[in-house]
Amino acid sequence: MLRRRPRLRALLRHFATSPCRRSSGLPSQPHVPGPNALPPPPVAKKVPFTVSAHGRSWSDPYHWMRDTSDPELTALLAAENAYADAFVGSAGDGGLRARLAAEMRARLPLSAATPPQPWGPWLYYQYVPEGMEYPVLSRKLRPSGGLAGALLDYLSGSEKEQVLLDWNEVAEKNGYVHIGSCRISPDHRLLAYTVDASGGELFSLEVKDLRSNHVIFSSSDKGIVSLAWAHNSEDLFYTVSDETLRPNQVFCKKLQSDEAEFLVFTEKDVYVMESDNVRKGLWPVRKRAEKVQYFLEHHNGFFYILTNAPLKDTETPTEGYYLARSRAEKSLVDNWQVVAFPGSHCAIQDMDIFHDNLVLFLRKNGINGFCSIDMPTDGDFQVPKELGDLNPWYFPIPSNSCNIVPGSNNDFMSSTYRLVVSSPVIPDLTVDYDMKKKTFTILDQEEVTNISASLDTGGLQSNISSIQKNLHLVENLQSWSDLSNLYACERLEVISHDGVSVPLLILYSREARCHGESPGILYGYGSYGEDLDKSWCSERLSLLARGWVLAFADVRGGGDASWHLAGTKASKINSIQDFAACGMHLIKEGFVHKSRLCAIGCSAGGLLVGAVINMVPDLFSAAVLKVPFLDICNTMLDPTLPLTVLDYEEFGDPNIPAEFEAIYSYSPYDNLSPGVCYPPVLVTASFNDTRVGVWEAAKWVAKVRDVTCRSCSRSVILKTNMQSGHFGKGGRFMHCEETAFEYAFLMKALGMDDTAMT
Repeated sequence: MLRRRPRLRALLRHFATSPCRRSSGLPSQPHVPGPNALPPPPVAKKVPFTVSAHGRSWSDPYHWMRDTSDPELTALLAAENAYADAFVGSAGDGGLRARLAAEMRARLPLSAATPPQPWGPWLYYQYVPEGMEYPVLSRKLRPSGGLAGALLDYLSGSEKEQVLLDWNEVAEKNGYVHIGSCRISPDHRLLAYTVDASGGELFSLEVKDLRSNHVIFSSSDKGIVSLAWAHNSEDLFYTVSDETLRPNQVFCKKLQSDEAEFLVFTEKDVYVMESDNVRKGLWPVRKRAEKVQYFLEHHNGFFYILTNAPLKDTETPTEGYYLARSRAEKSLVDNWQVVAFPGSHCAIQDMDIFHDNLVLFLRKNGINGFCSIDMPTDGDFQVPKELGDLNPWYFPIPSNSCNIVPGSNNDFMSSTYRLVVSSPVIPDLTVDYDMKKKTFTILDQEEVTNISASLDTGGLQSNISSIQKNLHLVENLQSWSDLSNLYACERLEVISHDGVSVPLLILYSREARCHGESPGILYGYGSYGEDLDKSWCSERLSLLARGWVLAFADVRGGGDASWHLAGTKASKINSIQDFAACGMHLIKEGFVHKSRLCAIGCSAGGLLVGAVINMVPDLFSAAVLKVPFLDICNTMLDPTLPLTVLDYEEFGDPNIPAEFEAIYSYSPYDNLSPGVCYPPVLVTASFNDTRVGVWEAAKWVAKVRDVTCRSCSRSVILKTNMQSGHFGKGGRFMHCEETAFEYAFLMKALGMDDTAMT
């Protein structure tokens, strides 16, 4: 367990006895409104409440905010919203937020569409109608002229379009929309989808008959998570979550019949079922085991299994996944053979299976990638192989900084696999990879308008020689557009507190960046093994054009299995130290001025940033904490809250004294330092959030204002969306407004709110 607190408290005491550093002569002073410009920030009431655990007791006077039905909480959040709007609204003589939002909206095309994807007799695609917030799912009959002819027909509008689902209509009806799962039946007659109409992620199920366009079934259950059709296109399976939001039951409904849905099973172990004979019952595959995961796919009489199950003569799970298989026979399903291990410095993260190919999602040397293996696999695999022995074809991608997301890829018989590829300097590319011919086709690239310089053009051929020698290029040169002539994207490694190298991606304008003087933002997450999102985002151009440097820290807790494990439970402090080290590196190497470094963290990333602010209060000059997990100690002590028990694996079980002490040592809410100057912080929350309660943000803001420097804490503001959940409203124009609010806050906090684009 890390014991850094005594030294840090001494550091904080030094700041507490010094003059308020936020009013010192910094190159860019925070632009806090004068006393006549804004009223005082809201003051939350205190109600005595004591928390006790493992012989330790502490006061939590803002515990009352846990009751979201309390009208005093609603009134407080309304007052905080008014204060936040006034604070940010005064930036740039009152017009900065609107200018930023207008810039962002101007870069979005009026309408947008995905290339059609063939499946059976249809071409499926999505598009966002002109001026609308949300997409529409549609289809057209597939012509006989091949994909090229299909694209021409699609662009010319010569085929009649059938609208399957319009997100905008659902949003207009409910005031909010989040479509979860969306599944077409195998015979293409029915559409099943889940809808969240409040933001609380309690999804309901609807099934639409695509011939009549009428909803023929609506489930009374809430909390539906995933959907799967049986082979007969009549039986629909769906999972339902329990009170902790953990999917634990599977139901089956026979559509277009009066039969009631029936409970298939409640999850304890791992089971499979024949999709063309659902009444035959379930087969057990393996007994459930702690920390062991299984992902099964059926192919040609075998189950292919991605797992970390212990190998023979061992009792502990493997560090990452390997590929195994078994006969798809009830008596043999427990008899597994290891097909392949990933090999050194490589991890298998997921898989997708088709008639002729197995697609593996990989992470090699910290870089994401994909490969395909011809199916069926040969041999009896008495001796396990490595992935390279299966003659994989590695999909070529433009650069090692890419974010890669699979398309829908619904057609089991297809030998084409679709990916959406992007990077901080490459707008989204839609690429089809022909796994039979080992070629690729670039179908589309996201349109970005109102960019001052022309886009640079490159070709995939520049990277393929080092990827795969037997790659056969398509006849015509495949190319894409990027902005690398305007913006630099550098991958560095930063040495953390214990000598471990932490990947850091840095993005900046080649023209506008000013060495040693630039403002900057450090992004972080570092939990659940999730990668930090580094995909293309046109909204960032508003900052880059003003000389900002944007950096993405892949701290421990994210990434592959070993990197994830190194940032969990008692090792969570590694994530926090990694993030602090990356921030210090940006300053030391002149990427960002020491008084102009900001931080942004979302959800568990908010915990990361909040903990670093407590440890090193003068590192960041401003921060944005979005739906942040700040009150971790109190939340983890309450097993009645959704996700708490599931989070024991990530953050530790507070019922165990040592793990409780580790959590308490970095909890952002419990480690605020009295009298210390904290940076300006924008904290956002959502009232219907079931993942991170709205009270976590409200409690943290109230306590910061109460115990830290009173002058500085006037620049700590809370903005709550009263209609949405953890992921916000999601519309493309609404997202511009939210991002403009955050950027305007940061510019104001640094005293740079009058800075125009270069």
